[in-house]
Amino acid sequence: MIARLGRSDDDVKDYIDIGAGTIHDRPMPTIIDVAARAGVSTATVSRVLSQPDRVAEPTRHRVLEVVRALDYRPNVAARTLRTLRAAKILLTVPDISNPFFASVIRGAEEAARDAGYAVVVGDTRHDPEVEDQYAEMLSRREVDGLIFLGHRLPVSLAPLLARQGGAAPIVNGCEYSPDIGVPSVHIDNAAASAAMVGHLVGLGHRAIGLITGPTISPISRDRLAGAMDAAARAGLAGGVSVRTGDYSARSGFEQADALLQRGATALFCFSDEMALGAISAVGARGLSCPRDVSVAGFDDLPLARYFQPALTTIAQPKAMIGRRTVELLVAILREVEGPSRHVTLDHELVVRGSTGPVRAGLRAPRS
Repeated sequence: MIARLGRSDDDVKDYIDIGAGTIHDRPMPTIIDVAARAGVSTATVSRVLSQPDRVAEPTRHRVLEVVRALDYRPNVAARTLRTLRAAKILLTVPDISNPFFASVIRGAEEAARDAGYAVVVGDTRHDPEVEDQYAEMLSRREVDGLIFLGHRLPVSLAPLLARQGGAAPIVNGCEYSPDIGVPSVHIDNAAASAAMVGHLVGLGHRAIGLITGPTISPISRDRLAGAMDAAARAGLAGGVSVRTGDYSARSGFEQADALLQRGATALFCFSDEMALGAISAVGARGLSCPRDVSVAGFDDLPLARYFQPALTTIAQPKAMIGRRTVELLVAILREVEGPSRHVTLDHELVVRGSTGPVRAGLRAPRS
């Protein structure tokens, strides 16, 4: 269940009184103090803090220097009452235990704070009902906008999207499906997977096992399509075996074991967590990575470079995904026309110790 974020009138009054009061008997600076020292109007200070793109750069820098020097803190509660805005952004993730999302959330939180918003995080656990429960916060105006990192638009938001179209304060991150009809931030997952398969083929591997995520996800479908296209271009379509996982280390272990039974000399997992499980499966069969079997992942989690062997993977700009989703959403909320509704960020193939040349005599796929 979701705890309502509404506050009582007394709560708001207390917050405003505290904001206008003192801390340790030292008066807190006000917007008037900032304006006086910066030599601008209070309206300009407010604009710098809420709509910085609309203020000339020299003026904006001067005001921000004064804000930092005075340690000025805008009174968010009072501003909320004036504007009828919650000054909060809701960000939902399908699995908050996945460390990939922690980096995305951090980037989003930093960008939101810079723009004067707080971030409310919701863990949907891949449950459509929970997704709808969180989405109702937007309908009740408890938050100003929604960023969802899953592949589904909550059903309850369909009328809002139909009514407002591109003006609806909804942004999708990580996944990309043009059918949803909302702005998005993502990488080119098909191109990233093709690059990884090309790397494995270049090492001489001809029996490649793929461990995908749930096929209901556009991310998994795009990564699979890119991997199969690269294999086909290399003349290896018949040498690729596919198993479906759920992005967890356990599923990586289980699906890798099945692929090893079929003679795979290289395993490409669609998440780093599955790749770490796959490396464990290699060891459990008395084999060595990468001497006997190469293993590659996707995401470049912090643990990837410190694992033994260090993991070859596709690096996603996780924090930047979070930051750019917030920037897109804030542009909608401020009715500022952005350069693009769909942002494709760069990925990077990071080669480490978990992939190596295929052993002599293992170049042909086994039945």
